[in-house]
Amino acid sequence: MNFTSDRIRSIGWVSVLVVCGAMTIGLTLRVNAVKSQVHDTEKKIVWVKQDIDFLETEFQTRSNQQALKQLNDLEFGYKAPMAGQYIEGERQLAALGAAAGPGAPQPIRYANAEKPEGEGGSLLAMVSPVTGATAAALPEADKPAKGRDPEREAIARDAAAIGKRLARIEVAEAAQQ
Repeated sequence: MNFTSDRIRSIGWVSVLVVCGAMTIGLTLRVNAVKSQVHDTEKKIVWVKQDIDFLETEFQTRSNQQALKQLNDLEFGYKAPMAGQYIEGERQLAALGAAAGPGAPQPIRYANAEKPEGEGGSLLAMVSPVTGATAAALPEADKPAKGRDPEREAIARDAAAIGKRLARIEVAEAAQQ
């Protein structure tokens, strides 16, 4: 085998190119690995920032519990549920559906319907969900007389004064609670 100097140079250049190509591929893989690590670290940083925000909010909320309790007592008067407010089982739930006892007030029902054409009032179009009878079918003796029901008058007075009651703050009641 007779190698000439041109042939030796060609083999040298090819070997240098192969070595450089291998180093470029190795360097590219290393750069991609570092980019992946940087991306993972950035995701962890975002997660830690979100966790810090959550903990700061939790800390501020817990530090304001006393102030919130005082505000609640003064402004709203809300109370935590008591044990007696919960239903223990199916029997208590069934007892809630029992018929009202003697002297119990009638349940409050609301109706919202548009006035049909041709009828004088919306009272005539209402139907009792219990009996299925319309208000027009009720005898005059069963219809409540306006101005003769003291309970209805008391409710009307309370409803008229509700704006005044809601507009004032009664500090004495909040201090007793």
